[in-house]
Amino acid sequence: MLALIAVLTVTGLVAVYSASFVIGLAQFSDSHHFIVRQALWAVMGGVLLLAATRLDYHMLRRFAFPLMGLTLVLLLFTLIIGTEAGGAQRWLTLGSFSLQPAEFTKLSVIIYLAAWLNSRGDNLRSFEHGLLPFIVIISAIGLLLMLQPDLGTTGIIIAITITMFWAAGATFLQMSALFLSGGIAVVSLTLIEGYRLDRLSAFLSAESDPLGSGFQTLQALIALGNGGATGLGLGASRSKFFYVPESHTDGIFAILGEELGLVATSAVLILFVTLMLKGYQIARRAPDQFGFLLATGITTWIATQAFANIGGITRMIPLTGVPLPFLSYGGSALAATLLAVGVLASVSRFSDTRETRHDYTETPSQRRDES
Repeated sequence: MLALIAVLTVTGLVAVYSASFVIGLAQFSDSHHFIVRQALWAVMGGVLLLAATRLDYHMLRRFAFPLMGLTLVLLLFTLIIGTEAGGAQRWLTLGSFSLQPAEFTKLSVIIYLAAWLNSRGDNLRSFEHGLLPFIVIISAIGLLLMLQPDLGTTGIIIAITITMFWAAGATFLQMSALFLSGGIAVVSLTLIEGYRLDRLSAFLSAESDPLGSGFQTLQALIALGNGGATGLGLGASRSKFFYVPESHTDGIFAILGEELGLVATSAVLILFVTLMLKGYQIARRAPDQFGFLLATGITTWIATQAFANIGGITRMIPLTGVPLPFLSYGGSALAATLLAVGVLASVSRFSDTRETRHDYTETPSQRRDES
């Protein structure tokens, strides 16, 4: 698993440099502006990964509530004193250093929810002790994120938490209620803001407005098409010359496809699928329910975010504006994801043999199926 992460991270550094040097020159007169910062965050994330790998993940349970409290405070600070860019207020800035708390919120929510679900026991299946508190917790986080606004991160967190809730042993009736309420919420949020309707319109009929709402969608597809099977060559992309918006962040997969072709994009997909399978294998072999839920949440996070980004670029789903894990430019996102992988590796370290497990030998979903 760690070898997969190393390959993805190094690939990301190469892709970020290739996709960002034009923007760096135009905005900062420095072609190395973005890659230097991404490399520093990669080193920091690598340190966090190694530290989390050596840490006994059981210790995270006692810090679940303080971590969630700190997360809420940071999200509130972001709304009050955060830096605004592109119509969104998502960053805390101190000099040249900037942090996006929403990226670390995903891991905090996973840790807190794993501890909370683990403590519910059979009460999880009740409305007043299971479903209702769960909805309140997720709604509070979602509200703070939507005020930034950040629908993409909110959607990722909803996908993570619903998966964890199901894995913990929720009933079919509870899941039906969640999907119904979640669907209503997503539709309502989409209709409220005009730019979200534009993204939906670009997905359904990008050709009707090729220079407006459909520009990013069509240019991403053109970039992928230009690459063909083997690509134009590393560094030879034409679309990064301000054709694909945010080519070093949300559009990195399109630039990778144009320069290295279908071979490279297929390899990236295989790496993500392999990582997902390995992550769920770690979850299944976890020595206790807390570790099982941690591994499930982290794996779902990476897999869902990768699918959301790649799906948007290839026009399988509407564009969501979320970065591609390990590959897109974004220091906070890279460091947070590497830290999460370290926690996943810690769960794996304590899953050596079935004999070392405590009283937990099967997942809640397995017990639910048997019952």
